[in-house]
Amino acid sequence: MAKLIIPTPLRKFTENQPSISSSGNTVGEAITTLAETYPELKKHLFDEGGKLRSFVRVYVGDEDIKALDNEATTVDEQSVISIIPAIAGGSY
Repeated sequence: MAKLIIPTPLRKFTENQPSISSSGNTVGEAITTLAETYPELKKHLFDEGGKLRSFVRVYVGDEDIKALDNEATTVDEQSVISIIPAIAGGSY
């Protein structure tokens, strides 16, 4: 089972858990399983068409999945998947 790191802003949807083990052989399967386990999280990760939202970055280890095979990137029990939502706002 891959380990998913949950960012602080999304932990309120995962019972405040900082990380969760998720089954799946790919990043997409692991994140889909996470969203099925915590349905309130789904709308923050996926758009209406079921695609990962463009502002959500996902890393396996230190590699952005966009530089790998996107959601088809394979994972195993040693993999660490980090979900990084975009943060906007602030002032100059």
